[in-house]
Amino acid sequence: MKGDVAVVIPAKNESDRIQETVAGASGLPGVDLVVVVDDGSTDNTAGLAGDAGATVVQHSRSRGKAAAMETGADTVRLAETTATPGTVGPARHLLFLDGDLGATAAEAGPLIEPVRAGEADMTIAVFTDRVRQGGLGFVVGLSGAGIERATGWRPAQPLNGQRCLTRAAFELARPLAAGFGVETALTIDLLNLGMRVTEVEVPLAHRATGNDWHSQVHRARQFADVARALAVRAIPIGTRLRRPGRP
Repeated sequence: MKGDVAVVIPAKNESDRIQETVAGASGLPGVDLVVVVDDGSTDNTAGLAGDAGATVVQHSRSRGKAAAMETGADTVRLAETTATPGTVGPARHLLFLDGDLGATAAEAGPLIEPVRAGEADMTIAVFTDRVRQGGLGFVVGLSGAGIERATGWRPAQPLNGQRCLTRAAFELARPLAAGFGVETALTIDLLNLGMRVTEVEVPLAHRATGNDWHSQVHRARQFADVARALAVRAIPIGTRLRRPGRP
């Protein structure tokens, strides 16, 4: 293991795209380890990810995205420890990617660069190729407004899960907010701790969310998780605090 970046891919039922995602992530600069956390899939996501060269960890039941991210980070730490017994080297930066990026995962390099250069503690992707999503943007609006209320800064794509963090930043943010509230909470918590957070445009694309019943249930869960994450981090309306590291 000679790289300084590990990719963590939380995935559930992504058998149609996971191999392309792993292949794309494996060629990114500085990456020498790709970990796929299969969060209770009922398809062959785990087997296909392993065939593509990823280190695979499975949850016997779905525990949510935040739990999968923590499992992935712990797996990276374990790999670092066992690779060089008795030696403590620099911790790898963590690049989190969604399992449905497919071949576009190979374009995630710009997310890594500011972190490797010491210019940012966390980067957040802004997709340059926007896929039209179903719904009316209620969850995105809730997250963006909540982040702005808590930090004074509003990200363009607050729910984007493609992020690169230093290991130190990730550990400071633990325990992560549950489920789909994790991205909102990560942004708020790291900014409030004085971490440097920046957005980076990347030509990534994932599966569009439709308007069927399953998609509506998914959005309802997102909304509830984001609302829960904001509830425990609420700042009274009108309160604006200056914090070091705010963009």
